[in-house]
Amino acid sequence: MIDLTGKVVVVTGGCSGIGRGTVQVLHRAGARVACIDVQDEKGEALTAELGDRVLYAHADVTSEAEIAAAFDRVMQRFGGVDALFNNAGAAEPLGSDPFDVALFERVQRLLVSSIVLGTKFAIPSMVGRGGGSIVNTASIAGLQAGYGPFAYSVAKGAVIHLSRVAAAGLAKYAIRVNAICPGLIPTAIFGRALGDSIADADRRARDIGERAHGFQPIRVAGAPEDIGNAVAYFVSDLSRFVTGQFLAVDGGLTVGPRQAWDEDAAVEAWTRFGMSAEQIRGVFGAA
Repeated sequence: MIDLTGKVVVVTGGCSGIGRGTVQVLHRAGARVACIDVQDEKGEALTAELGDRVLYAHADVTSEAEIAAAFDRVMQRFGGVDALFNNAGAAEPLGSDPFDVALFERVQRLLVSSIVLGTKFAIPSMVGRGGGSIVNTASIAGLQAGYGPFAYSVAKGAVIHLSRVAAAGLAKYAIRVNAICPGLIPTAIFGRALGDSIADADRRARDIGERAHGFQPIRVAGAPEDIGNAVAYFVSDLSRFVTGQFLAVDGGLTVGPRQAWDEDAAVEAWTRFGMSAEQIRGVFGAA
């Protein structure tokens, strides 16, 4: 277990999904964690469950005034900030018009501008403490087409490059900036994009988790804690020489097309070129 004792970490969108799993991982590692979200009931339940080392602060991550107030609360409670996990977000409704400019801009504010805001208010404390670590939630949808809707995918690609540019600019302050690209992590984001209520979206996430084992080369569903473990690494001093990078935590989904790791898909793809199934298994080593 990575030891984060003494570190103060801010997590946006920390009341559910990847954020909540990460808060739990960081708390187990000994960190004091500030959870910024708009889900007050879940935030209160989280602090009741985890105790005094967790603070919940209500804030809309697209509001500069609310984020400023939330960071003030963190400073009052914990005295400073060592790390920030910019995680809050959601996708646009599936089936929406990709060229609806107003919708596109709302998604960019939520997924990109919010990272700029969080970073803005974390930097002064990190500079005062001699350095820090910023981790941003991107997505495999920001690496390749086909893994998310239009505005969401564009925004996540921007998050990856934002992380690189910020890493270059903040290195002089010993502040590292990296991004994580989750693969299929069953959370409420899927149901919310389909128009589900929060409760229904949570139920859909559990159902997706039960069906996700064949979606990528690693034959188990990803979990929020898998992302939390990656965040813990980037927050810790073990990654002191790592900045401006992205890490795909995706069960191998982006290693190549499905025929690279799925025997049936390989046979279906390559028999079209006159190869037999036996030849395909021999050439590609599918098992």
